[in-house]
Amino acid sequence: MFNTSALLTSSISATLRDPGSELMTEVNRANQSFDGTKERIKKMFNKIELSISPYDTAWVAMVPSPNSAQTPCFPECTKWIVENQLSDGSWGLPHCHPLLIKDTLSSTLACVLALKQWGVGEKQVNKGLQFIELNSTSLSDEKQHTPIGFDIIFPGMLEQAKELALNLPLRSDYIDSMLRVRDMDLKRGFGGSNEEGRKAYLAYISEGIGKLQDWEMVMKYKQKNGSIFNSPSATAAAFSHVQDADCLLYLQSALQKFGNAVPTVYPLEIYARLCMVDTLKRLGVDQHFRREIKLVLDETYSYWLQGNEEIFLDCTTCAMAFQILRVNGYNVCSDHLAQFTEDHFFNSLGGYLKETRAALELYRASQMFYPDESLLEQQNSWTKHFLEQTLSSGFNYADRLSEQITQEVHDALNFPHYSDLDRLTNWRSIKNYTEDGTRILKSSYRCLNIGNEHFLKLAVDDFNVCQSIHRKELEQLGRWVVENRLNELKFARQKLGYCYFSCAATLFTPELSDARISWAKNGVLTTVVDDFFDVGGSVEELMNLLQLIEKWDVDESDHFCSEHVEIVFSALHSTISEIGEKASTWQGRSMTDTVVKIWLDLLKSMLTETLWTKSNSTPTLDEYMSNAYVSFALGPIVLPALFFVGPKLSEEDVSSHELHHLYKTMSTCGRLLNDWRGFERESKEGKLNAVSLQMIYGNGVVTEEEATGKIKGLIKSQRSELLRLVTQDKDSNIPRPCKDLFWKMIKVLHMFYLKDDGFTSDQMISTVNAVIADPITFHELENLSQGK
Repeated sequence: MFNTSALLTSSISATLRDPGSELMTEVNRANQSFDGTKERIKKMFNKIELSISPYDTAWVAMVPSPNSAQTPCFPECTKWIVENQLSDGSWGLPHCHPLLIKDTLSSTLACVLALKQWGVGEKQVNKGLQFIELNSTSLSDEKQHTPIGFDIIFPGMLEQAKELALNLPLRSDYIDSMLRVRDMDLKRGFGGSNEEGRKAYLAYISEGIGKLQDWEMVMKYKQKNGSIFNSPSATAAAFSHVQDADCLLYLQSALQKFGNAVPTVYPLEIYARLCMVDTLKRLGVDQHFRREIKLVLDETYSYWLQGNEEIFLDCTTCAMAFQILRVNGYNVCSDHLAQFTEDHFFNSLGGYLKETRAALELYRASQMFYPDESLLEQQNSWTKHFLEQTLSSGFNYADRLSEQITQEVHDALNFPHYSDLDRLTNWRSIKNYTEDGTRILKSSYRCLNIGNEHFLKLAVDDFNVCQSIHRKELEQLGRWVVENRLNELKFARQKLGYCYFSCAATLFTPELSDARISWAKNGVLTTVVDDFFDVGGSVEELMNLLQLIEKWDVDESDHFCSEHVEIVFSALHSTISEIGEKASTWQGRSMTDTVVKIWLDLLKSMLTETLWTKSNSTPTLDEYMSNAYVSFALGPIVLPALFFVGPKLSEEDVSSHELHHLYKTMSTCGRLLNDWRGFERESKEGKLNAVSLQMIYGNGVVTEEEATGKIKGLIKSQRSELLRLVTQDKDSNIPRPCKDLFWKMIKVLHMFYLKDDGFTSDQMISTVNAVIADPITFHELENLSQGK
């Protein structure tokens, strides 16, 4: 790995030095293609491209005119059906997945019924019936995807076919069996814990129930836009039976937008745009679309404040909007998610259908809780349990169509947002991304804004370009280690790879190179200094080092009491000077003294801990924590990096209570994490930490389990407070890019301490390589998509 003086394999070094190498060719190719791909994606923000649903269009086509039951209300839909039959005689999505035959059969039968009802398209009807006959065995194939409500809707259409004297090419006993099962399902009525959920479900599939439906009950679910659950097919059936004017206006609106046909869900604009924002973020290319994303977020926030039902009546959309708006600093109240408590969720349409995606988005939203937001904590608990059960019991299907959501659930459960580094999210999202994006409700649909090849192309190219820069930077850092003789310090852990990984995985864009270098160098130096104070240096050496840093401008007459002190001081002096000079250029004023002070604070706090140990002193827990958040050594890593992320920070900002509160909250959380995970190891070494002090001052009553439980509760509260500080813009003067560094460091720490003291262990090699060493190839992604 990269934690030795070799740093990188010779093959990688040679590749980087050779301008004609395969890697440089890839970089150049990616750079040339960026602009065109980005422009194509930018245009997608302006238009939601949603596939037409032959199934829903057929139900709209079957609506009789209010003036005459013998003529269609929407003849243009009938015309569309005649003109859009596929070559095999079916209606449905072109190039449909082989496990979507049930969906195609449902769409085909609906279109045949529409043509038969109005006595047109005899040729198309016969071809459609032939397709149904040839594929009828799929109706009983349990491996096939089953559209929502299929077991009620399809038999309902069979019954309707009988009434139209349509000669179906299906065995009569099979038809009778399906009808019996359907009737038994409908007769079982309501009752149980999810009675309201079942009512919503039956309203959603109203077209399949027909005359047996309680239409008064259905109309209770009518939305302000006139639809029944934004479903053209259900709304068409409702209008056919109750002649509701709002339903008619909804259908006319859908046709006006899409022409002579309708999608299976409408409207979908807010959800689709939020999906774009979320997907681009997860793929790691959102920075290329800041203006477009800001417009989407501003518009969504406006809808949020208006109480727009397109957001608040749909669990998935509401959860996504909340999570995305909150993480981007918009003032959204978690009370709006109260309608999606566990009981309410399972009494909703999505809950009754056990929609995994809805529960997943609620789970993601629930992780964005601030202090005292018990509602979100409760939501986090039940959604996590629901997703764990779903994952353990298996999804309905094992093919590629369901692999993406399965992987998303797995990742969400195993990598909470506070421990998932940006570049690892990007890496997994790229590997798991499907360009098709086919989803299935009562019929299947595709939305290019949710799944398309342009997102993937830009993500892969961008990832590899950034990675090539990272490898060059790591090679430079390797030379810096050797030049400063840090590799000669046998007492010090050699952790350059991890130190650089922690910044490359969070500050990955090319323009943040100075921030990465500062973060990584100071990370290496804090590790060296920590080990020097812990095991490598005597009290005399530590005092000598501190005095030299305090004096700063040393000369030949200054005394280095050992070679170790000379090496450590020289590395600190040259690096702090370098970072100070660069920071001065970024900030427009001298910054070296500021960086020196950050380091002095650390050295003094470390010396305090060393003297406690040498004298066998036992500080109080308050004394320990007031020193330990500084001695945890995040100050020199994070604080100087603030100067390289873009915004200028005034002297007032640097010394402000807000900045110190951010730093102290982050460092306290990190120190508690370290003490919790390192308790066993440090106890063996005779060191005190927050866990052992809890037990010591518990007068023999507090057990290790109770002490760690207390510490874990403190970690959680500090983490939620930091999230609030970072994401809330109210009364904040520190620029968001600067505040983000504190949250990024918390994610690094939670990942390192996810299972044990990850910084000390050597079990993250594959993770580091994924971010720094191993480019992603389209050939590899093609093999993944094909299950190879």
